[in-house]
Amino acid sequence: MDVESVLVFVLAAVAVVAVVRWVAARTGLPAAALLPLIGIGYALLPGPDIALEPHIILTLVLPPLLYSAALDSSMLAIRRNLTTVVSLSVVLVLLTALLIGLGFAWLVPGATLAAGVAVGAAVAPPDPVAALAVGRKAGLPPRIITVIQGEGLLNDATALTILGVAVAAATGDGFSAPIALGRFLIVATGGAVVGVMIAFLVRLLSRPLSADPLLANAVSLATPFGAYLLAEQIHVSGVLAVVVAGLIVGHHTPRSASGAGRLQTSAVWRLVDFLLEGLIFLLIGQQLPQVIDGLAGYDTATVVAAVAVTVGVVLLLRPLWLLLTLILPAALLRARSRGGRPPATEPARWSAREVAVLSWAGTRGVISLAAIFTLPLTTDTGAGFPARDLLLFCAFVVVLVTLVGQGLSFAPIVGLLGLRADDNDQAQLRNEARSASVRAALTALDELEEQEHDDISTPVIETMREQLRARLDRYQDRIVLLRANDDTTGTPISPQYEAALHVRRVALDAQRDELLCWRDAGRLPDEGLRVLERELDHEERLLPDRPTRR
Repeated sequence: MDVESVLVFVLAAVAVVAVVRWVAARTGLPAAALLPLIGIGYALLPGPDIALEPHIILTLVLPPLLYSAALDSSMLAIRRNLTTVVSLSVVLVLLTALLIGLGFAWLVPGATLAAGVAVGAAVAPPDPVAALAVGRKAGLPPRIITVIQGEGLLNDATALTILGVAVAAATGDGFSAPIALGRFLIVATGGAVVGVMIAFLVRLLSRPLSADPLLANAVSLATPFGAYLLAEQIHVSGVLAVVVAGLIVGHHTPRSASGAGRLQTSAVWRLVDFLLEGLIFLLIGQQLPQVIDGLAGYDTATVVAAVAVTVGVVLLLRPLWLLLTLILPAALLRARSRGGRPPATEPARWSAREVAVLSWAGTRGVISLAAIFTLPLTTDTGAGFPARDLLLFCAFVVVLVTLVGQGLSFAPIVGLLGLRADDNDQAQLRNEARSASVRAALTALDELEEQEHDDISTPVIETMREQLRARLDRYQDRIVLLRANDDTTGTPISPQYEAALHVRRVALDAQRDELLCWRDAGRLPDEGLRVLERELDHEERLLPDRPTRR
């Protein structure tokens, strides 16, 4: 394809992504499940397709997506749920790869254990984009969102490391469990160290650059690629380096970045996520013809056996593992307590509904396809890689079944289980935090007033104090209303608060209209209009989208 054709293709893809997002917003269907279906439909039509280049995906697409997700995650929340996150992102990934490998070795003619472990490692890590999009809209409890996020951030490093070991064994280097474990520890530890180093460097640069949001954004966009390339250059986990750097930078951004920089960086990363995720999900569907063409040399029984092993392990092992690690230990703790031996510290228990939601949140995505496409064509002896085309097809089926099947059914299952976060408690917590921040500001004003200052600053301080006290009274009234709520009708609505929001929006609209009149009459240049509009936009950004939850 020439440059003009590629540009037309990309523009058409962006248009499709935008339309699908519009449809998803109005139907409640996840865009991540709709886009692969559209990609499959396009692939079946005559015309050019874009093949998935795994090294481009792993180098140019995966780092920014992981970094953005890490920035949006909570390092403290992940640490509180670290046992569950590690259980899913390390142990479950390893078990999935091994069980699929054993199934291939026993049931699929021509496949080896190493080849089976390779496809198992590729399909083991869930891509939580679809599940998180639905979960946030459905109002899932924060702990479930945290676990899904943490698992999605850390499991790729585990899977890609296992894949590298399996490919080395399949191509002739042989397999040694101690060597494989040692390599995994070195790769993971090295990646984490690189991530810490990059995060430290970014923190050093953040304060000098905080006055210029454009420079801060440039550093932010370059950070995931720098972390990934540095780690890969020294043969450690680039994925883990990106994730660790993102978690640390995101944790310290509230202290090191300016308000304008945070607003701009957040907007930039939302756009990057929107475009990359949309284009990648379209690209997944377009791989169907290439994957199917490789099945000509396999009989139907072999294909069915391979697909059954791969899909069966992926769908059944996850709920079984969650049952064994989350439900049964809680039951044993309860039994021990009834026996008169209460545990010293009892962790927060997971309910059956929470486990059911986590079980169905294992959608696979582009990482699985990119990983499986990295399989070499031949071994060290020159022979073809064992059952390579069959492995590609199995990975594609897993991605399609989980991304479309689980993606489309996730929202109905969440609704059926009725598992939602307590909006009333969250609103009360936010208003208590707001009240505490206002009290801190009033204390700072008192300290400022005691310092030496001229007569002009006295009325300025008093004006600010009155505004803060009015805001504190509003927050306190809201807290009283939330505490009095019996939680049977949802978060209570304050007519006065809604009226105040309406008044502020009317005032902002009137200000914008007047500025446009000045511009249209030639009294205000466009540059001045943009400056004043930006001021109003920042003020409007402070208003909540859902007043009843504030």
